[in-house]
Amino acid sequence: MIKVILSRTLGERRIKCAELIRRTGIRSETIYEYYNDLQERINLDYLDRICAALDCEITDILERVDDEEEAKTRRRK
Repeated sequence: MIKVILSRTLGERRIKCAELIRRTGIRSETIYEYYNDLQERINLDYLDRICAALDCEITDILERVDDEEEAKTRRRK
């Protein structure tokens, strides 16, 4: 499973969503969907704009998690 870890990256860099919206020009609803890992499809142009704005790599925005590990995490919550 692929997870969007934008919230972690922004937190580590102490950047607010509003600042990322300003830097990228991406709609606020879209950034908040990425931030909360609610997006089912990733727009590659948006991903590129986010990486450029944060001066980071794709692996700072997306990560692969084994389905078994994800299931364990959900059971704990």
